[in-house]
Amino acid sequence: MIKTVTIDDMFGISNLICEQKYRPDLKRYRALNIYRGMPNSDFKIITSLQRICKDKRKLLEPTILSNFTKYAALEDPSIETSVWRQMILGQHHGLPTRLLDWSFSPLTSLHFATSENNLDNMDKHDCMVWRIDVDEMHERLPEKYQEIMRKEQTTVFSLKMLQEACRDQKEYDEDMKGETMVIVEPPSIEPRIINQYSFFSIMPIDLEDMEEFLDKYTEKTVRFIIKKEIRWQVRDLLDQLNISERIVYPGLDGLSEWLARHYYVKGEMSGGHFTGTY
Repeated sequence: MIKTVTIDDMFGISNLICEQKYRPDLKRYRALNIYRGMPNSDFKIITSLQRICKDKRKLLEPTILSNFTKYAALEDPSIETSVWRQMILGQHHGLPTRLLDWSFSPLTSLHFATSENNLDNMDKHDCMVWRIDVDEMHERLPEKYQEIMRKEQTTVFSLKMLQEACRDQKEYDEDMKGETMVIVEPPSIEPRIINQYSFFSIMPIDLEDMEEFLDKYTEKTVRFIIKKEIRWQVRDLLDQLNISERIVYPGLDGLSEWLARHYYVKGEMSGGHFTGTY
């Protein structure tokens, strides 16, 4: 079941950021939640493979990965050894894959929720942040995956653990049966992955509707709808907290995106004259 929480003030944002619960076993405040920020609350959760290849994705995915590996091996020869590494490297560089991006950081997810290409739209529609519970998802995994987690004393998969559990995406799809999925923490192949505190969920190929899946198989999933009236206020708070393109996209591209947004002027042109304020 998906719970929807509407946030229309900064107290709601504070609750989203500070929702860790006390764990008596650790005597610490911890929560194994991951978050996904989206700039429009009307957007559906779909993978880039779904968006690009539609109903041909099962047929085209192996070909896409094979061709990517053939040409990308010069940059990273290790990708030839693991289809999962191929997906993660490809996802990082814009390849259509079955992976969905998540972050362990609610602040990072709020960044993506309060950023979009056309800043004129910032106060024209609500945005949202999804939250899923990794423990809840992984409790549904088949026994051989559970055994690997017990052996490694962790509830989050690494590429090594995933490779041990299944050789390729065909075996993975047979194991998942469209009723669960693995959350994997990617290797630190690039500073962007580190700075975004990245995680990926691996969508079974036959799973058509992520939101229908979450509603049917989970109890702790939350969709936070952030009202358009406070988007700029949240955005400005994140900048003050040093959560911006400059951090989540390290390098000159991120720096340029941050500066373009930082100096964006709100207002309208009327008769050739600017009517807004700096």
